[in-house]
Amino acid sequence: MKLRGIFPPLTTPFAGDGEIDLKRLRQNIERYNQTKVSGYVMNGSTGESVLLGWDEIEKLWGAAREAASSDKVMIAGTGAESTAETIRHTKRAAALGFNAALVRTPSYYKPSLTFEAETTHFFRVADASPIPVLIYSVPVFTNYTVEAPLAAKLATHPNIVGIKDSSGNVQRMKDIVASAPKGFNAMTGSALTLAETLEAGAVGAVLAIACVVPEACVDLYEASRRGESDRVSQIKKQAIAPAASLVTNFGIAGLKSAMDLLGYYGGIPRLPLLPVSDTAKPEIEAIVASMKSTVAAV
Repeated sequence: MKLRGIFPPLTTPFAGDGEIDLKRLRQNIERYNQTKVSGYVMNGSTGESVLLGWDEIEKLWGAAREAASSDKVMIAGTGAESTAETIRHTKRAAALGFNAALVRTPSYYKPSLTFEAETTHFFRVADASPIPVLIYSVPVFTNYTVEAPLAAKLATHPNIVGIKDSSGNVQRMKDIVASAPKGFNAMTGSALTLAETLEAGAVGAVLAIACVVPEACVDLYEASRRGESDRVSQIKKQAIAPAASLVTNFGIAGLKSAMDLLGYYGGIPRLPLLPVSDTAKPEIEAIVASMKSTVAAV
């Protein structure tokens, strides 16, 4: 499996009554299909995964698989706290036609989740999974970081094909790439350090801001791969840094608000996450306006 390029971790649209809106999801995907993103991640952190029931998640998976172009790689977030539940969801994602599973680190019982426990968890999931497995390290939410020694150990399993590291730590990415077997797919979750992580050996990225500026993210990826430092700096200044500030300052609600302004459907987040405040809306509008020339073709 080649996981090159940019993968948006798609947001979950909610209707006015708070229920998932499959029609809006399909419409968003149909528009993303016209861009050069390599595929989609469903049920990631940006998709408000922990606020969804698994019955809802399966409906979202089915709708996304139907709407996505056949050339897009489909990745499903299947991680749960228990190994058995993770395996069940991974098999279900495979049955629905997904190409890979993104499995977050269990973290609730962190004091007991030793190197050996995490290794056992991932190996059991990979043994049972009909599709390749990606490790998901997202310490900002789990407070558990997959360091290079653990990544290297997990990479010895033939069905564990890569990692998404959302820490933004370039040195950690270098260490993971250096210690893992050749062909292990290292992906970053940080747009601001994309060029540096690609230079360190990463092959792609799962970027929340690709939900807002997908083509700009693809342009950044391609310019970084070509070593065009001036072009990289230009794209980061005009689109990537402003888009990243939406996530940093306003979270998922801000990202969704920007999507609404750019013709996608963002809508509101699910409680306990709150919509953007009236005082924040003008700032978000100003950020989006500053990116208009860059994202006009999207």
